[in-house]
Amino acid sequence: MAHKEWVESESQVDLEEPELYKVIMWNDDYTTMDFVVEVLSDIFYKSYEEAVAIMLDIHEKGKGVCGVYTYEIAEMKVHQTIKLARANEFPLRVTMEKE
Repeated sequence: MAHKEWVESESQVDLEEPELYKVIMWNDDYTTMDFVVEVLSDIFYKSYEEAVAIMLDIHEKGKGVCGVYTYEIAEMKVHQTIKLARANEFPLRVTMEKE
């Protein structure tokens, strides 16, 4: 049986940090503040205090950042939020943009 030797490579692989995306929730006149806080807790894993602070940004400033994630995770959270909002008959708008 032949003996195999492992040769260590001197080449170094440069790994780039993945691009990050902000998930943004927009204010509307129909979605309740309680629902927004619930979504921020359940989908974005925010504490009650964090969820209320983000909800107030959304209410007072017209939008709020729910979190910053890699593309795939941001996209999944946008879809989960919209699906839950539609199931509860809210027109909640959620988008993502590159950080």
